Amino acid sequence: MNPMTSRTHALRELDKRYVWHPFTQMKDWCDSEPVVIDHAKGHMLYDTDGNTYLDGVSSLWANLLGHRVPEIDQAIMEQMGKVAHCTYLGLAHEPGARLAEKLVQITPAGLNKVFYSDSGATSMEIALKMAYQYWYHRGESQRNSFLTLEEAYHGDTIGSVSLGGMELFHTLFRPLLFPVERIPTPYAYRSPYGEKAAEHTLERAEAILKEKGNTIAAFVIEPLMQGAAGMLSQPAGFVKKVRELCDRYNVLMVADEVAVGFGRTGHLFACEKEGISPDIMALAKGLTGGYLPLAATLTTDEIYNAFLGEYEEYKTFFHGHTYTANPLGCAAALATLDYLETRKVMDNVQVRIDQLAKGLSERISPLPIVGDIRRWGLMTGIELVKDRETKEAFPGAMQAGAKVCFLARKYGVMIRPLGNVLVLMPPLTLHEQEMELLLDAVEAAVKEFAVEQGLG
Repeated sequence: MNPMTSRTHALRELDKRYVWHPFTQMKDWCDSEPVVIDHAKGHMLYDTDGNTYLDGVSSLWANLLGHRVPEIDQAIMEQMGKVAHCTYLGLAHEPGARLAEKLVQITPAGLNKVFYSDSGATSMEIALKMAYQYWYHRGESQRNSFLTLEEAYHGDTIGSVSLGGMELFHTLFRPLLFPVERIPTPYAYRSPYGEKAAEHTLERAEAILKEKGNTIAAFVIEPLMQGAAGMLSQPAGFVKKVRELCDRYNVLMVADEVAVGFGRTGHLFACEKEGISPDIMALAKGLTGGYLPLAATLTTDEIYNAFLGEYEEYKTFFHGHTYTANPLGCAAALATLDYLETRKVMDNVQVRIDQLAKGLSERISPLPIVGDIRRWGLMTGIELVKDRETKEAFPGAMQAGAKVCFLARKYGVMIRPLGNVLVLMPPLTLHEQEMELLLDAVEAAVKEFAVEQGLG
C-alpha cells in the first residue's frame, strides 16, 4: 500500500468510526469508499489519492470565486492580527459596521438595516420571528401564520422547517412545527396545469390572502429558483406578481436569497431580475465567498422602527448568536464583495451563462434520460427520467442522481444530486475550458448511466 493510499484508508476509517454526516444514510456511507479532500486551489478540489475534481457545485453553492483566493486569504489574515472574535452583544467592530453599510448599498432599495447570524437557516429563523414581532408591535398579534410554496426549503431549524414543505425532509417533524398556508410550486414540468402552473399558483395565493390575509405575517419565497427542492424555476414575472399581491393584501414579503443571491442567477440578487424590493431578505452561503459561516437578514426602516421603544416596553428583538458578526467572517465578506466589484465578475458570469445554456441545449437536453432542464443564470437542475414520453421517474431506491454524480467523478467533476435531479452550480469565476469540462463530464456520466440501464 503506497503512502497516499494508506493515509486515505486511515482517514476513511476515522471518519466512519466517529463522524455523522448531514443528509447521509450512514449505513451506505460506511459501506462506501468516500473521497477525502486534501486541499483545494482555484476551482479544483484535490483528494488524498492525488485525484483532481472541478468543484461543480461550489462546495454546496457557497464558493463564489474559487478556493484560496489571495485577496480573501489576506483579508482574513489581517483581521486575525486584530481580533478573531468578540461578542456583538453590547459591542461593535469595524468589519461588522463596514459590511452592513456595503450590504445596504448593493441590495434592493429600502433594505437599510442588517441583522447578522451564521447560516441560511438562522437568517430565515430571524426573518420569520422579525416578521411576526413586527405585526405584534403594531397591535396585530393575530398575524401568526405564513404563506409559503410547497417543496420550499428554508433551512433545518424548527422554525425554518415549519416554513419548508419538502415531505422527504420535514414530514417526520410535523408534530413539532407550526402550521402555515401552502400553495403549489409553479413547477410546470410536473404540474397538471403545465405552462399555466405559475398562473394557478398565483390564483391560489390570492384566494388565501383574500380569505386569511389579516392572519398572515408574510409571504415567504425563494425568488426565481427553489434550490433544494430540485432546482424548481419560476417563470419571469412571477416574483414581481408576488410582490404585488403582498402590497395589495398588506402582508410582508420575505425573500430567501441564501442560495440564489450573489450572482448565481445572473443578477447580483434574484429580486433585481424582477425589479422589486422585499421587506425582509435573507443572505448567507456566498456572502463570505464560501470561506466562513456568516449570514445576514436585511429589513426596512419601517420594520426596524417598530422595535424601538422605552426599555420597559420590551420591544427589543430578543434574538442572537454567539458568533453574530464574527469579525473574520465579516472581513472575508468585505473582501468577497470587493472582488466581485473590482474584478467585474458579473461580466464573466454572463459569458459563462451563454456557454452553459448552449451546452445544455445542444449536448445534454437531447440525451434519452434527460426529462427537463431548469436554469436561472448558472443555477441548473437536470431532471433524469426513465421515460421521456411519460415523464416516468426513476424509483428513489435506484438512486439514479447519486449514481450519475458518482460516475462524473471519473471524468474529473464533483456535482451533487437532489433525488433524480443533477445540480450544476459552478463558481462565478469559472473559465471557458472548465465549463467545457463540466459539460463533458455531465454528458459522459449521463450517457454511461443510460447505457447501464439499457436506455442509451
